[in-house]
Amino acid sequence: MKLDIFTLFPEAFEWFGTQRSVTNAVAEGNELRLFDYRRTTPLKAGQVDDSPYGGGAGMVLRVDVVDAALRIAYGEGPRPRTVLLSPSGRLLDDPLADELVAEPHVALLCGRYEGFDDRVHQHLADDEVSIGRYVLAGGELPAMVVADVLMRKLPGALGHEDSAAEESYSQLLEGMPEYPHFTRPPEYRGWTVPEVLLSGDHGKVREWRLEQSRIRAREHEELDERQ
Repeated sequence: MKLDIFTLFPEAFEWFGTQRSVTNAVAEGNELRLFDYRRTTPLKAGQVDDSPYGGGAGMVLRVDVVDAALRIAYGEGPRPRTVLLSPSGRLLDDPLADELVAEPHVALLCGRYEGFDDRVHQHLADDEVSIGRYVLAGGELPAMVVADVLMRKLPGALGHEDSAAEESYSQLLEGMPEYPHFTRPPEYRGWTVPEVLLSGDHGKVREWRLEQSRIRAREHEELDERQ
């Protein structure tokens, strides 16, 4: 998989690129590439934004700047699935992550300031994805979240092929939250590990874990209803 990130702050991803899941995925032949809007802007002095028509506070990333970045990266031929990061986009969840990670090539567009000229939404992006209904200073943190979710699903990224198979909201857990985990010591300050996990009976362990996931799912539903 190729994952491209378009941003005004490529240096923000230096730490992210050192994460084990990312380095493992890259070692397996996947790519994580960063593109700086300022390096390809057609405007003078690295300008990338302008004041909004109709007035108002803040600046808006220009459509010609984003288009130039995409054209220089991909030419006039086919482009990857291009995802604009926006608080009003599709909420990121495991099914959407599976949909995106199945793509051979994905581009993420990070906004800043007051966001993008709406013609970027209309004509240059295939999808809009949100990590939550709140506003951040820019799209870099959401891009890291999306990239982390996608790259850890790639073969070899977690070092063991089963590591990502049975996680919260995965198909093996029927879309439910993941069950509780315990490790040594078996007793600490009177807090004990459930006996079933010490039994060695893998069938009972599996049943217990699924039931715990169901309990957590019901608790989440009740919490959502109260909010």
